[in-house]
Amino acid sequence: MIEALIKSAILIGGLMTAAAYFVLLERRMAAWIQDRVGPNRVGIPLTKIRLFGLGQPLADGVKFIMKEEYTPAHVDKQLFLLAPIVILVAALTTFAVIPFGSMIPTTLFGYQLSETPIDLVVAPGANVGMIYVFALSSIAVYGVILGGWASNNKYGFLGGLRSSAQLIAYELPLGLGLLGVVLASGSMDLGVIISSQANTGIWFGIAQPLGFFVFVVAAFAEAARLPFDLPECEQELVGGYHTEYAGIKLLLFLVAEFLHMIAASFLIVILFLGGWHFWGLTGGTPEINGWGFTWGGAAWLQALVRIAVLMTKITLIIMAFMLIRWSWPRFRFDQLMALAWKVMLPLGLINFVAVALLQQLQVILTGSVGQSWLMVPIAWGVAIVAWVGITMAAPTVADNRPRRDLDSWKIDSQV
Repeated sequence: MIEALIKSAILIGGLMTAAAYFVLLERRMAAWIQDRVGPNRVGIPLTKIRLFGLGQPLADGVKFIMKEEYTPAHVDKQLFLLAPIVILVAALTTFAVIPFGSMIPTTLFGYQLSETPIDLVVAPGANVGMIYVFALSSIAVYGVILGGWASNNKYGFLGGLRSSAQLIAYELPLGLGLLGVVLASGSMDLGVIISSQANTGIWFGIAQPLGFFVFVVAAFAEAARLPFDLPECEQELVGGYHTEYAGIKLLLFLVAEFLHMIAASFLIVILFLGGWHFWGLTGGTPEINGWGFTWGGAAWLQALVRIAVLMTKITLIIMAFMLIRWSWPRFRFDQLMALAWKVMLPLGLINFVAVALLQQLQVILTGSVGQSWLMVPIAWGVAIVAWVGITMAAPTVADNRPRRDLDSWKIDSQV
């Protein structure tokens, strides 16, 4: 219990700090992309030391705390207060089954930390880890819908409706992209999925390119990040489902949004990019390499390298999220839904069937299960053929020309 409490405290503190400083990183990246100067003035309080603006998250937090906690009279107060709590709790508890590395040895400086190696996950050995993540991500949808409904505001209500339609639509291709990984690894435990990639040396992003693409696009939509931020787009809905929120309640929504992005980055890295594995650096599973060394031994060095590899991958994926947000235009809502049902869903089904057939083909040819470099070229061929086929079957999903099949343009021309 003490170990779980310590892990939980470190996890929550680390995630909240990371979310604050990733906001600063995103603001600096936005400034770089838009050729302007980002936040660089706030440093150590009561001094002239600016530290490249590293004190900006603290200033932003104080600003939110000092803002008036105003609740409009026309809202449903119980649901209005419950919505940001629900979405933040769901976002935080999702990380209970997500590993932050492999495991650390039992001893440190001659002190016995534990009788067995310590897993760098709050709830180790969760055989249904991915079901747990999907369940909590579905609960987070209720926070958005409650916020829009309880606001008793048309902009908030439309944001909630858009969110429910978008997240439900993209959960289907998200699950289909995941099913290929589960089928190939034979487990829903995230630790086992990483070990499966480490032992073979083949990341699922290489072995299942089509599933990787489907999962990444669906993860962007589930995190409601540009170009999929229709539930809160400022140009149309002012702020969407959180239009009526201010102060700490708004801060909870914004932090939860960043936590969803961080969780999506963790899942992309763990499921498709090898997790803590990197060729020539991290080796295979911990059981193969042994974990009985003290500080200075190979086990501690390998544990730290695995943590560094995982965090580097996740940081790069988060930066990709930010780069895409400030580079791509937003979809129209009809384009967003058409992409989910006409493109992502068929590609997800094709990927699942292809993975099942390739697994069976590998058993016939080699007599073994799991990933094999023999199947990789075939998987890439299937991905290319599927992409070309879907593009030819539904070419209008990317057509931004004015609609001429309606009669409104005739009326406008007559006027």
